[in-house]
Amino acid sequence: MPKTSLQQNLREAGYDLIDGPIRNHKPLQLWLKEGFNQPELYYANILHAFNSNKKLRITKDPGLDIKDTHKNEYAFQIGITMVQDWMQSIGMPTIDFSGAISGGKKVTISYRNAITEVVPTGNLTDFFSNADFLHPNPVLLRNANRNNLLVITGVVTAEQFVAEMETDSKINSKIINSLKKFANNKIEFSSTKNNTLKMVAGSGRFPVAVKANRIDFDKGRFNGLQLVTDGRDLF
Repeated sequence: MPKTSLQQNLREAGYDLIDGPIRNHKPLQLWLKEGFNQPELYYANILHAFNSNKKLRITKDPGLDIKDTHKNEYAFQIGITMVQDWMQSIGMPTIDFSGAISGGKKVTISYRNAITEVVPTGNLTDFFSNADFLHPNPVLLRNANRNNLLVITGVVTAEQFVAEMETDSKINSKIINSLKKFANNKIEFSSTKNNTLKMVAGSGRFPVAVKANRIDFDKGRFNGLQLVTDGRDLF
């Protein structure tokens, strides 16, 4: 699928959309990535594994501007699948749209009220250049020397998920009311055109995209940070 504005906007800033079932990403988490395995949360904060005389700071990144006009467009069935996967990952009611929608042309996905929190790379480099383990830890050292450690350096969160489904049939009040009932009125449904169903969902702020760096250690010495979320979709 060709890149669209939402995906391009994120990737150009070093972020990847989260497409996995887990959405607990926060800045300064340590994740473990071994070989071809999926990354898994290792430490909830790098301060649980390292100490340093350099303080860390998390700031807002006004340079990464994500608006609900930045959208990704998908073929219809692929888009419906992505909507259902997102609902499951965020703990929202998962809806089987097939009972209300027989088919369609496309689905667009966007996010509202997005903000970005980031750890400046220079700040993190200073931290690791002066860092030590909190206590002797052979397993942590082995993973560090094998460059298995990822640190979350930025997270985009949003308040609402928006999906617009262009269908082959007319969207009427009966379909909308049925979907609202199925979702226990936790999701807003409306019709923007006769054949377009719009869905708006969200229950608190949730992660949308993540920026992560691999921590390069060489024989126990910090050797730098390498961006790993510029299109590799690790998360």
